[in-house]
Amino acid sequence: MKPLLLFLSLALPLNADFITPLFSDDFSRDEATPGKEDIGNGWTSNSAWRAKGHQQVDLIDGHMHVTKHAEADHGVAIFHNVEFQDGIVQLKFRLGEGDDLGVDFVDRELKTVHAGHLCIARVTNKSVTITDSKTGGMDNEIRARREKGDKSPELAALLKSKTKTFKLDLKPNEWHTMNIKIVADQMTVRIDELDPVSFSSEGIAHPTKRMITLAVNKSADVDDVKVSKLK
Repeated sequence: MKPLLLFLSLALPLNADFITPLFSDDFSRDEATPGKEDIGNGWTSNSAWRAKGHQQVDLIDGHMHVTKHAEADHGVAIFHNVEFQDGIVQLKFRLGEGDDLGVDFVDRELKTVHAGHLCIARVTNKSVTITDSKTGGMDNEIRARREKGDKSPELAALLKSKTKTFKLDLKPNEWHTMNIKIVADQMTVRIDELDPVSFSSEGIAHPTKRMITLAVNKSADVDDVKVSKLK
């Protein structure tokens, strides 16, 4: 059984009509101009305004290699438009020591949250963290309170309730597979053949995820991205 179908079989009926492939990329291409960021296939990044135009995403040996530039004032964000309510993202990733990779679900038309951030799954070699950004730290009012230095127990408790971390023990510099499934208010993440982990929170159920963003704070390799729609 293919990994995606195996993942789905944990909680969903295997009906071919129920799963609609939306997008896939195996990065088996080169940039038109060597040394110039040109991801192609609908991908864009924040390198132009966050890294002074320096290349941060490189297509190497059939995969995407991401490295935050020394002059960047923000982590690397790599965007692709894709629209669904419930869906699945599958990809391969490779992280070195201290690296991380986030898969962020975004709706930039939603103006009550910073930059449209809805929810995110972030993986390191040591953990997976699932966060409801919409009703947590990216809510405009909550974000404003934090920027003003609000350290109240009430706010701390609220933010804690919007995220959950699960331990991992992955070998650095090896390829792994991540499956992310969103159904209603629940996000489920499975790494390789390990047991899936899940977290439920109201912001995850936002009706329109219009974009996925790959978020890298240091460095990461990514390959074989597949996005499917369930609803």
